[in-house]
Amino acid sequence: MTTRDDCLRLDRDDPLARLRDHFIVPDGVIYLDGNSLGVLPRATSARVQQVVQEEWGRGLIRSWNTAGWIHLPQRIGDKIGALIGARPGETMVADATSVNLYKALSAALTVAAHGGRDLRGTKIVSERSNFPTDLYIADSIAQQHGMTLELIEADDLPGALDADVAVLMLTHVNYRTGRMHDMAAVTHAAHAAGALVVWDLAHSAGAVPVDLNGADADFAVGCGYKYLNGGPGAPAFVWAHPRHTARMDDAQLRQPLSGWLGHAAPFEFTPEYRPGSGISRFVCGTPPVISLAALEAGVDVFAAAGPLGGIAALRTKSIALTDLFIRLVEASPVAPQFTLVTPRDSSIRGSQASFAHAEAGYAIMQALIARGVIGDFRAPDLLRFGFTPLYTRHVDVFDAVRHLVEVMESGEWKDARFHARAAVT
Repeated sequence: MTTRDDCLRLDRDDPLARLRDHFIVPDGVIYLDGNSLGVLPRATSARVQQVVQEEWGRGLIRSWNTAGWIHLPQRIGDKIGALIGARPGETMVADATSVNLYKALSAALTVAAHGGRDLRGTKIVSERSNFPTDLYIADSIAQQHGMTLELIEADDLPGALDADVAVLMLTHVNYRTGRMHDMAAVTHAAHAAGALVVWDLAHSAGAVPVDLNGADADFAVGCGYKYLNGGPGAPAFVWAHPRHTARMDDAQLRQPLSGWLGHAAPFEFTPEYRPGSGISRFVCGTPPVISLAALEAGVDVFAAAGPLGGIAALRTKSIALTDLFIRLVEASPVAPQFTLVTPRDSSIRGSQASFAHAEAGYAIMQALIARGVIGDFRAPDLLRFGFTPLYTRHVDVFDAVRHLVEVMESGEWKDARFHARAAVT
């Protein structure tokens, strides 16, 4: 049985341990919620202050040029692109994930229609357990085009890819279970059925290896505030395969939100829209400079991980952490009260572990949070724990499980204050 001393030894020998110094983790906190909101990088506050006090305060509007504000969406996009298998110039940071998903799904349908596909009566297919906002966006688009949104279970995916599917929309790592799709295999199967694929990388980027070009994916979106540590509500990113952006040079092939900074020459201020080249047309409005500065500080930490093995080394540690957590919970005296929902097979597991408790998942998580062990709850019964290898330690895993056992054996989760639902769970 693994001991706390074993975990301390693993941390001492961990070549990635020094990366934790790039972050501010409050004393007394075991943070296992980086799959919802990453912790604050040490460089972020100074960088944001520089933008506010110097670039905005002194440079004023000149900083669009002198401080390179206008290039932030592409510059940060390229840095994120390096983590998701995109080539330079293929990824853009803009808007929120939901907005980018609307743009990507709409563009995918436009490509399909331009290729001669009659969209009426066809389907957008997704997982029933996909993140709700993805399903809401897809449903609204389906209604606009006279299509249907068909929701399936993950295991039913192969049989669902029939000739009526125009677009398959999936989250690479499921937000509830942590189950990870084989991106290349799924994309190949969808293409063989004549469908395009839109991937949501919200729970993948910065946590697991992703190779969009290698998988021959069509479109992808993702957020900046989880494993990329860009701060609450950080701008999102969007990617499109060059074969599609090249075709979109045709005036009929556009994403639907034709904003001024997606124009080929925005400062000509012409009344007619002329789309920019490549991924640049997926930008709509003015970039949120302060938020982008915070996001870049988070993304830049991955440069420090590069010499230590990069995303591959982070993935190895992620598997070790999640394996350890699952093993310790299931070896504990309270194990019979919980059901593992996350895949036991690490090859199809993201950087999280979810356990179900049928009666009191929410209260148990609140009791853990009161002790400084921060995970989150997803209705109706999931306790969700995220492991960010940039700053999560093996000893954090051990101590988190110890607290879980104490919460259950003492019965403290039964306290009424842990059952009062807050606005955010």
